Amino acid sequence: MRKNAGGGTETLERFLDSTLDSVDRAEAVTLQAAEKAGFEEDDLNKIGMAVREAVVNAVVHGNRYSKHKKVRLSISKAAERFMVKVSDEGEGFDWNGLPDPLAQENLLRSSGRGIFLMRAFMDEIEIRKNADSGTEVTLVKYTSSR
Repeated sequence: MRKNAGGGTETLERFLDSTLDSVDRAEAVTLQAAEKAGFEEDDLNKIGMAVREAVVNAVVHGNRYSKHKKVRLSISKAAERFMVKVSDEGEGFDWNGLPDPLAQENLLRSSGRGIFLMRAFMDEIEIRKNADSGTEVTLVKYTSSR
């Protein structure tokens, strides 16, 4: 990780291919940084699962496996926050219109739980449409209890 000009925040950035192999790479890089930040096994598992879900969504739903599009992974550590941003270059989507994964008719579906899991495993999650194209998911885990 590198420190910014102010010296307080450390940031690591990677551009990944739109393949499922990138999911494993993103998780490994993130977990290495999270471990360095002092997280223990339970939180490491949560962070890893949330990042996997975000990168799978970026590859599959955002970039649609396009070899011409990249997934941007940005990991930063500031005072009491460990933050991971995952951005794709897709068309974006309406996350407010997603079906409830806990509704009876959705329980047996093979997909549709990613954002639900990210919300469950992280302390904060923000989803926004990028100005040019694609979606950016920001995942935050506090380094100290609130």
